[in-house]
Amino acid sequence: MSRWGLLLLLSELALVSLCTVQHVEAAEGLKPPLTLKWHYYRNSCRDAETYVRHQVEYYWKPDKSLTPKLLRLLYSDCFITGCDASILLDGQNSEKTAPQNSGLEGYGTVVIDKIKQVLEQRCPGVVSCADILNLAARDAAHLAGAPSYPVLTGRRDGMSSSKASVDLPSPSISWEEALAYFESRNLDVLDLATLLGAHSMGKTHCSYITDRLYNYNSTGKPDPDMDPSYLAQMRKQCPPNSKSQGDPQVFLDPASGSSYTFSNSYYSRLLNHQANLGIDQQLARGDDTSQIAQEYDAGLEDFRKEFALSMARMGNIKVLTGNQGEIRKNCRAVNSK
Repeated sequence: MSRWGLLLLLSELALVSLCTVQHVEAAEGLKPPLTLKWHYYRNSCRDAETYVRHQVEYYWKPDKSLTPKLLRLLYSDCFITGCDASILLDGQNSEKTAPQNSGLEGYGTVVIDKIKQVLEQRCPGVVSCADILNLAARDAAHLAGAPSYPVLTGRRDGMSSSKASVDLPSPSISWEEALAYFESRNLDVLDLATLLGAHSMGKTHCSYITDRLYNYNSTGKPDPDMDPSYLAQMRKQCPPNSKSQGDPQVFLDPASGSSYTFSNSYYSRLLNHQANLGIDQQLARGDDTSQIAQEYDAGLEDFRKEFALSMARMGNIKVLTGNQGEIRKNCRAVNSK
């Protein structure tokens, strides 16, 4: 059975009120934690997922940048210590203050705070910040044009956050290193190539791409794999001393720009040597990965289907369940003892 077939199977199972995790576990390739369930809050906070969806839509309408912001929050959360909402904790040495997470604090975290406040008013101490973040990212991506997908719930929140544990890879990391990083989280090359497609939305700081523009691999020259006309365009937006000028941001995919629309134009740009981040351009270099890029470029629906499954898989990384962790009352702080 294909990965998309598995996702369709899981979606159908989600409609069955007595669906158990054993059904899900049998689906090859997803392997969610045994204690995550469909509609985990059915009895304790019946309309929790509806509340999340309505709040996301309310805050998305005036500022569609919410989608890439929530996707980035979820990625940073799950890939550091697991999907435990530790990325939301405040503190001088918290994960969100690490250099790799520069810019995470802002509209996305504020919206999560608002959703949590609504749920605490209706169902105090019931819905975890980790589940809220997973559901909100799914709903925001759907509003931007990505397919919806079933999110298993029942995660609990981590009780510590330290930037010392942050090991998110640099955008200049080699493809081999990036793949090893994903595989250490039980994801594969298709997940990596697919999740990078989220770069069809959002922005990045110039400091992450100036090496490709001016000093690739310490050669004093630009990356030869970047289209010359695009290189000239990006140099206008990111001068050599960008960081000293406030480190401005540029769109990861100028084709979608301020519309923040989920699309496959990201893959078209890779194939035309017009990617901003080094890790993105490397996707188009390998035989297998360039084939993935070509398939996604040729068919948006193929990309949408795989993106849904890879997002569902990412949301299951090292979750806390049962008696692990806690249900925070405030997503920014652990509960008082």
